[in-house]
Amino acid sequence: MKKRFALTLATGFVAALIATQTLHAADAVNELSAEEKSHGWRLLFDGKSLNGWHLYAKKSPPEAGWKVEDGLLKKVAKQRGGDIVTDQTFGDFDLRWEWRVAAGGNNGVKYLVTEQRTSAPGHEYQMIDDVGHPDGKLGAKRQTAAFYDVLPPAADKQLKPVGEWNSSRILVQGNHVEHWLNGKKVLEYDLGSDAVKAAVAASKFKNSAGFGTKINGHIMLTDHQDECWFRNLKIRELPAK
Repeated sequence: MKKRFALTLATGFVAALIATQTLHAADAVNELSAEEKSHGWRLLFDGKSLNGWHLYAKKSPPEAGWKVEDGLLKKVAKQRGGDIVTDQTFGDFDLRWEWRVAAGGNNGVKYLVTEQRTSAPGHEYQMIDDVGHPDGKLGAKRQTAAFYDVLPPAADKQLKPVGEWNSSRILVQGNHVEHWLNGKKVLEYDLGSDAVKAAVAASKFKNSAGFGTKINGHIMLTDHQDECWFRNLKIRELPAK
């Protein structure tokens, strides 16, 4: 009887240990699994530093408005840090990240970014408090997951409440681009297409030569001086299509 009781306790202890380890693995941030690594994924943010990033068009390190805190990349409110870009450029890729903004906050991830076109450096995946920020009230083309000011996301997108984590994805392969939000594709378009040219012509970027066409470019995190957090920034380069 004692042996059976001891065996039961030991089995329970092992089960609890496995459950705890599984929980910790699920909660792990800024880490890649062996399978992800084997498929070519790599981190753009290691959770400890801003290695691999520089100030846009300056080549100098990010400033104090960007802070690494508790494994998260934080854009500090009301403290100018400047837009930051990856040192490397990308052409065809799958980019994924998690983010949250403060109430009334605004930020964005830009891609196909060039440091030679400062007025419209790249296409922006909008990240904003749709209801609480003035820009979000101007319509769907300025709300979360839009191709900012150019194309709106699907009307039935699933955006988490302000302060909760959202997961996003940008896929670029050949001229085809997709925006995803919380596991669902909410926008797709083709670079250089007539539809995109018409949408750009109707946007604030209408006088920006080359905007809306395919280039190899940086990834940018924007600075709107609102509080915003990032984690699990990872990218996988894809074969050209």
